[in-house]
Amino acid sequence: MSMFRSFINAQSNLTAQARRAFSTTLYGGANKNACVNPEMLYLQPRWHVKKDQASTQGAGKVLVGMIQKRWNSASAQPVELAKIQRLRNIGISAHIDSGKTTLTERVLFYTGRISQIHEVRGKDNVGAKMDSMELEREKGITIQSAATYAAWKDYNFNIIDTPGHVDFTIEVERALRVLDGAVLVLCAVSGVQSQTITVDRQMKRYNVPRICFINKMDRAGANPWKVVEALRTKLKMHAAALQIPMGAEDNFQGVIDLLKWKALHFEGADGVDIVERDIPEEYMELAKAKRAELFEHLAEVDEAMSDIFIMEETPTSEQLAEAIRRATVARKFIPVMMGSAIKNKGVQPLLDAVCSYLPSPDEVSNAALDIKNEESKVVLSSDEKDPFVGLAFKLEEGRFGQLTYMRVYQGMLRRGGFITNVKNDKKVKVPRLVRMHADELEDVDEIGPGEICAMFGVDCSSGDTFTDGALQYTMTSMFVPNPVISLSLKPKGKETPNFSKALNRFQKEDPTFKVHVDAETKETIISGMGELHLEIYVERMRREYSVDCVTGKPQVAFREAITDGSKFNYTHKKQSGGSGQYGRVQGYIEPAEIDEDGKDAFFETRVVGGNIPTNFIPACEKGFREGMAKGFLIGHPITGVRMVLEDGAAHAVDSSELAFKIATLNAFKEAYMKSSPVIMEPIMKVDVTAPIEFQGTVIGGINKRKGTIVDTESGEDYFSCVAEVSLNAMFGYASEIRGQSQGKGEFSMEYLRHQKVLPQEQVELIKAFQKKQKEDQK
Repeated sequence: MSMFRSFINAQSNLTAQARRAFSTTLYGGANKNACVNPEMLYLQPRWHVKKDQASTQGAGKVLVGMIQKRWNSASAQPVELAKIQRLRNIGISAHIDSGKTTLTERVLFYTGRISQIHEVRGKDNVGAKMDSMELEREKGITIQSAATYAAWKDYNFNIIDTPGHVDFTIEVERALRVLDGAVLVLCAVSGVQSQTITVDRQMKRYNVPRICFINKMDRAGANPWKVVEALRTKLKMHAAALQIPMGAEDNFQGVIDLLKWKALHFEGADGVDIVERDIPEEYMELAKAKRAELFEHLAEVDEAMSDIFIMEETPTSEQLAEAIRRATVARKFIPVMMGSAIKNKGVQPLLDAVCSYLPSPDEVSNAALDIKNEESKVVLSSDEKDPFVGLAFKLEEGRFGQLTYMRVYQGMLRRGGFITNVKNDKKVKVPRLVRMHADELEDVDEIGPGEICAMFGVDCSSGDTFTDGALQYTMTSMFVPNPVISLSLKPKGKETPNFSKALNRFQKEDPTFKVHVDAETKETIISGMGELHLEIYVERMRREYSVDCVTGKPQVAFREAITDGSKFNYTHKKQSGGSGQYGRVQGYIEPAEIDEDGKDAFFETRVVGGNIPTNFIPACEKGFREGMAKGFLIGHPITGVRMVLEDGAAHAVDSSELAFKIATLNAFKEAYMKSSPVIMEPIMKVDVTAPIEFQGTVIGGINKRKGTIVDTESGEDYFSCVAEVSLNAMFGYASEIRGQSQGKGEFSMEYLRHQKVLPQEQVELIKAFQKKQKEDQK
């Protein structure tokens, strides 16, 4: 009882009247019904407290039950090894505006982590819990992934809510790197969209099993079966619904569970009471057909189901549930749930599905590379007694210094303990260990295997591996896409230390945000994944560091490449009194494909007989790399070249590293100009959604920008169009699409590839570059 008393007294937003009423009811001495209404309390009934239970058990006992559940959730302590099967590390990912943050808000409410539901965009001046940044609440989008933890029934969750906008794709990338499962949220109207496909590709890259949740079943035009079919055709995955909706759009009443064979209604304040009833007669035929369809799809991916199917037997609900779990964990099948987060329907069954079908940390095989043993793969255990191994996957600048997000793979991480950064072999103490709840911190003393936490006061970079010092293991790195757009940036007025401090911090936090100073113009150039990405950072500099900045015209990340091979034989000679400079290099260059590691510049040496001394070969490679960094047509990096050094000559006195570096650089330039060089521009995959009446205008606008229409799909009210358009032609499209569709259209774009520009465009780009060079020289 004292535990409950201290818990209640700790709630700062409880009124004195509510505390008195609860205390009187709980401890006796007053009318038993003095505090029947849970609204008087900070707590809401999260679990299925039926009205008849309230009358038979007495109000006080029901409230104690609610307090116990809320207390257990709020104090979700580190799991022991025996309980690791009841831990779930999940991410919530989707295309922008599919309702991820709205769904996460309901998850936090039903698990007792928050007391009230608040909506995205901060319409009630509070905003969703996971959108803790002021900019996120203003714009109604998630910019940074946010972590929290909660408990549902006997399970503990670590949840990461990720952004849906393609500009912040690195946030999804690093979240999926450390998660064991994911919930892929889809809109019941729009279905599988461009960013859905990107997120699915990221999940496949990191072998993350997923459950699909079809959200917004209350929207006009909701069609879950079209979405399920799109999952099968566009994502090339076996998918089947575990539920069918009762009604849709304004008439959406609840869902029918095909395994429990019951109709689920979500009643009470905020849909907290789940009432199970018999399946209505009008849905019986559809339910039977969809259960048979589920069985058929499972038979294709699960051996036990296949045997039952061949024997023409009918599987039990338990057999179906076991098969769904096996196939989901093996990443052969996607179970599909449905509901409406905004209407508080279908969220609790989704939590049950996460517990039932997604893997625990000990079911996922995580491998590290043993540096001492030629980077051979080592499978990590989930045992807290084994030596500690953890990955720092995200950095943030908190109120108390750098906050480092850590996933523990094996062993224990303790406050006050010492850990070693494998990259630099530096031993550091862990001064403070916390669990994250969006922007709130909860101190803990230790964290076990499979858990996600954060620590203060540890200087490191994103992607660093930490061990206890005994092991020399490193985790495999995550994929970081290259920036596609750049802006020149300068502060208004006099430059302050905050300008460079902000840029350094943002670079450390976000691997896709790059900063460099142009060697010729001396301008600060920032590069990122899109206009919105850079716009957010400029706005954050103003708000967080009080630095107002002026941005220049966006610059596209052009590349240069060769389309043909050519030979070179170049001699560099310079005599200026005393020892001079001499180096001769001979060989050829040719186009090369980018390899699987992302390398696009290859240097080979086939020099024999010591014609070029071996100590000068690295200088030759340095000259080649220098040439690749800045092209000779428009000054952009060169991509896809192999240089082969076959022969050369050296002088006993005059040859030096500098001489051979200059010789190779000039030889490369000479050969490059003879190899039919071209300028490559980034091509973006553009996904446009707009009302059907504006289809002609929107497609006409894309054609005007020299885009190629790849696919179009028309619904009852909206149409979607996928096109490939040059990034250079996409500037200003946001305002154009709003004008063309009366503000109802939206688009997203994602980098696809680099492609040759048209010949006349190449001539114009070269002329503009030469003109700029002449102006800079004046």
